Amino acid sequence: MFATAKLGRKLSKEAYKAEVGDLRTQLLETQIGLREHNIPVYLIIAGMEGAGKGDVVNSLDEWLDARGVNVYAFWDESDEDSRRPRAWRFWRAMPKRGEIGVFFGGWYLKPIEQRFSGEWDDARLDQCMRGIRELERMLINDGAVIVKCWYHFSEDDQRRRLKALSRSDRSRWKMLPKKSKFSEQYQRFEEVADRVVRSTDIGRAPWHIIEATDPRYRNMTTGRILLREMQEALAQAPHAERRLDDSPSGSNGDMLPSAPEARITLLDRIDLSQTIDRRDYGKRLRALQTELNELAWHAYTANIATVLVFEGVDAAGKGGAIRRVTEAVDSRLREVISIAAPTDEEKAHHYLWRFWRHTPRAGRMTVFDRSWYGRVLVERVEGFTPHAAWARSYLEINDFEEQLTEAGIVVQKFWLQISKEEQLARFKAREDTPYKRYKITDEDWRNREKWDEYRDAVNEMLARTSAQHAPWNLIAGNDKRFARIEVLEIVTQALRDALKASR
Repeated sequence: MFATAKLGRKLSKEAYKAEVGDLRTQLLETQIGLREHNIPVYLIIAGMEGAGKGDVVNSLDEWLDARGVNVYAFWDESDEDSRRPRAWRFWRAMPKRGEIGVFFGGWYLKPIEQRFSGEWDDARLDQCMRGIRELERMLINDGAVIVKCWYHFSEDDQRRRLKALSRSDRSRWKMLPKKSKFSEQYQRFEEVADRVVRSTDIGRAPWHIIEATDPRYRNMTTGRILLREMQEALAQAPHAERRLDDSPSGSNGDMLPSAPEARITLLDRIDLSQTIDRRDYGKRLRALQTELNELAWHAYTANIATVLVFEGVDAAGKGGAIRRVTEAVDSRLREVISIAAPTDEEKAHHYLWRFWRHTPRAGRMTVFDRSWYGRVLVERVEGFTPHAAWARSYLEINDFEEQLTEAGIVVQKFWLQISKEEQLARFKAREDTPYKRYKITDEDWRNREKWDEYRDAVNEMLARTSAQHAPWNLIAGNDKRFARIEVLEIVTQALRDALKASR
C-alpha cells in the first residue's frame, strides 16, 4: 500500500512558486462555493511520525479562509473523553455545513496506537474499522466530503527527519518521547497502518497516500487533492439537490401491506385496559422510587451510565412518567433533555450531532423527552425529510445505540400508547383546565388527524430498531398510574442487571 510513497518525488522551488498562487485562488473560490451550498468537509491528516503533518495544516490554514476552518488534534484523552463512548469526542468536533474540519489523526489515531502497543488484537482492530466505515458512509450520505491523507516515507527518511526534529525546541516529537517507539519499530507500525488503510479505503472516502520526504511536494499534493475533492462535490451539488427534492417525502415505502385487514401493528397488541389500584400504586411508587435512588448511586459508583428514551403519542403521559423517574434520582446524577424542532445550529450538523452532545458521563443518567426517533416519525410523516434520508436512518440509529451499549451505557426505550378515544378526552381536558392549556397546541390536533400514518411509522420503527441491547418497552398508558409503575419497574430492573453484570 505504501510503496508509491518511497519513490523520492520532489518539487522544485521554481515549480512550487509557479503553481501555489493559482492553487490558493482556486481553493478559496471552491471553499466559498461549498459554504454557499452548505457542504461540510472533513480532512483527515494521518501518517508516519515526523512526516510534517503540522506543516501541511499550517500551509492549508494560510491558503484557505481560516474563518471557515477548524483544526482538532486528538493526541490526548481527557477525563471527559474517557468517561463517554469513543465517538463522542469526534461528534463534538464535527464541522457545520459549509465549513472545513481538519482532524489530526481523526478516528484513526487511537486504534492504530492501541494495536501497535498490543492492547488490541487484529479482531478488535477490524471491528473498530467496520464502525469507522459505517461512520464515514453515514456522513457522506448526509452530504459531507471526506478527504483522507496518509503521509508516508521510507525508514531512512523518517530516521533523518526525527533526528532533525529532536534538535528543535518547538518539536512535538521532543515533547512526546514515548512516540519514539514508532521509529524503533518502523516495519511493525507500517504493518498496522497498512491493515487500517486497506480496510477503510472505501470508494467515496478513499485514502490518498502522499510521499512526505519533500515538503514542497507534500504540501502541494495535499492542496491539489483537497481542491479536486471539493470541486467534485461542488459540481455534483445541484444534481444532488434536485434528486433529494424529487424524492417521495413522507412515503411509507414498500414494507407495509396495503390491505386494511393486514395492517395490524405492534401497537394493536398492547392491552390498554391494564390498570392499577390507587392504593397499590402509592405503595409501589414509594418502593420503586426508593430503590431507584439507591440503584442510581450504586451505578454512579460503578461508572455505569444510563440513557432513557421516552416516545409516544401526544398526551400519552411521557412527562408524568419522566417526572416519577427524576423524582427518585438525585439531581446531581441526571439530566433531562427535551427535544423540540432543531435550532439553526443543530440543522447545520448531522441530525445525530445534537444527541451525541448529550451522551452522559459514566455514572450519570440522561433522560430524553423525545429523541432521535423523530427522524423516522415526525420528519417522515410530515415530509420534512426525504424518503431516502429517513429510510437509511434506521441503520444509523441502530449503530448509534450499539456504540452506546458497547461503551457500557444502559439503554432503555419507552413507547407510551393510549387509545384514540383517550387522547381526545385528554386533549379536551387540557383545553378546559387553565393550568394545562399550555400543553395543547394546534400541532397536536394536526398530528391527531394523521393517527394512522403515525401508527404505521411507529410499527416500522419498533420492528427495525428494537434490539436486545437497546429494547423498546411498549407501555399501556390509558391508566397513567399503571404506565408510571411499568416504567419504574423496567428502569430499576435494567440497573439491577447492569450492576450485577459489572461485579
